[in-house]
Amino acid sequence: MRFNSHPELEGKHAFLSPSGYHWIRYDDDKILDRLDTAMSAAHGTRLHAIAAELISLGINLPKNDITLNMYVNDAIGFNMSPEVVLMATYNAFGTADALSFRKERPRDKKMTLRVHDLKNGVNVAKMDQLRVYAAFFCIEYQVNPNDIFIELRIYQNDDIQILNTDDDVDLSAEILRIMAQTQHADEVITKRRLEALG
Repeated sequence: MRFNSHPELEGKHAFLSPSGYHWIRYDDDKILDRLDTAMSAAHGTRLHAIAAELISLGINLPKNDITLNMYVNDAIGFNMSPEVVLMATYNAFGTADALSFRKERPRDKKMTLRVHDLKNGVNVAKMDQLRVYAAFFCIEYQVNPNDIFIELRIYQNDDIQILNTDDDVDLSAEILRIMAQTQHADEVITKRRLEALG
């Protein structure tokens, strides 16, 4: 038999995919909930791409309390780089939405690590993801979190959540704990992979 050719679909995944077969038991509401989640994720991906381009080009948006505008304008104002890949190990890496590491506060001799994250979901995001980015940065660049000022920001629902080492004295200790956990988990994973190779 000669099978139909669909080169435009190669490497893509259908919404109603055989490998994600659970949809065969969904009612209409569940299918639509899943579709809304997928559409929100696609929208978020597009927003991140637009934001990264605006930041890279230094194009400010109108000053208002709209999430995207605040995120883009702050990233430009703090001279941040968009979409920065951080690699603690080959098992532990990720892309920070916007990141900078420079001397920012003249009254301080400390360098400032700034990590900003743009969220488009309605559920309030937690700072844990940004703590992990900070830990990965400190591992990759061999920086002790106790020696720097750290500020983490989540931009979501036309609001900004801010956490920094001035307001939270435990932030550096928590980042050190995540660094240790990352390195420990990496050793466990590497050992298992080596054992699997025989």
